[in-house]
Amino acid sequence: MYLQIMEQIKQKVRAGDWPAGHPLPSIRELSVSTQVSVITVKRAYTELEMEGVIVTQPGRGSFVADVVDVQKTLLEAELEKHIASVINTAHVLGLSDGQIVALVKKALIGS
Repeated sequence: MYLQIMEQIKQKVRAGDWPAGHPLPSIRELSVSTQVSVITVKRAYTELEMEGVIVTQPGRGSFVADVVDVQKTLLEAELEKHIASVINTAHVLGLSDGQIVALVKKALIGS
């Protein structure tokens, strides 16, 4: 469940809905609104903080990290996941790395 909370917060940051410095709901508020335990929400916030997506200031709350291009960094990570998935699928189909590169080049030319 904490992974779903993390993904939802990352999605809001990627989409630009929550820009750098945007305050996140308190752990208790999010726990009540999502009907998830405080411990689960706390774990999601801790993981997001370790990834550099959010910062927590004692007594003030948690905020979207004011890191240069946090939105871009999240989008790049998402792109890397998609590329890895495409490569894995291609390998399952028995395509060589050369064939995969050729398909990517073909797609780039076509777009």
